[in-house]
Amino acid sequence: MVEYLMQRSETFVAESVVLDDGLEVQASDHPYDIIAYLIDEFATTKRNLFSRVSEWLLSDKREDKIDDFSQEIEINGFWSIDKREAIVQTLLKNVDLKNEFHCDMKFYSADELAQHVPTCKYRSMTCQNEGCYAKYSISQMENHDSVCPYKMIPCEQKCSASVMRRDMDRHCITVCPLKLVNCPFYSVGCKSAIPQCKIEEHRSSDFHSHLLYILQGIHKEASVEVLRKRVEQLLQELLERRVARDNAKATP
Repeated sequence: MVEYLMQRSETFVAESVVLDDGLEVQASDHPYDIIAYLIDEFATTKRNLFSRVSEWLLSDKREDKIDDFSQEIEINGFWSIDKREAIVQTLLKNVDLKNEFHCDMKFYSADELAQHVPTCKYRSMTCQNEGCYAKYSISQMENHDSVCPYKMIPCEQKCSASVMRRDMDRHCITVCPLKLVNCPFYSVGCKSAIPQCKIEEHRSSDFHSHLLYILQGIHKEASVEVLRKRVEQLLQELLERRVARDNAKATP
């Protein structure tokens, strides 16, 4: 397949603009789309001989399976990274129609090339985010950084933590102190959703309404006005007991 891709990528540029009913139809010129098209083309031509490979390449989950295959390559080491990079560079040069992803400058001496390399916007670099080993040209640094799963970014829910982009969803629904949770009195009627770090504050500030919800659950036939008066009585009794207790502690 690699040999096929190398050969077809060389001829693809000439075929990228086709004549259809007198109109020129421009195919996608993004290198990723071109390589994907060539892989599909290869799978189609080899469908009888490699039906399982064709199904794998043409499936909806092709990208996930390609990632799995890439990991297997890394683990088994049967296709070195140097060889893969060399093939990728050749393919990219062949299909990058707008020269957006590779440098097409030519030099007549090694010295000229050496002077150009440090400033070339297509020079290769490795992602600086811990855990990410992606390689790309420096001109694509911002694009990669904006989607890098290992990039540390501020919490989307505005807590003080910074987490990896790939862990953001898990952080927001598990350990984030600003994760919204149901009130502890949800089952008796309080439908408030509050940040989990402010549960105690909510319990205190809404104690009156929580007590009313509890009484409504116990005394289903009583009117709201009657229960509100009962709440006031209970709160008054609670206050009196607290004052009496504090006075008792203060007495020598």
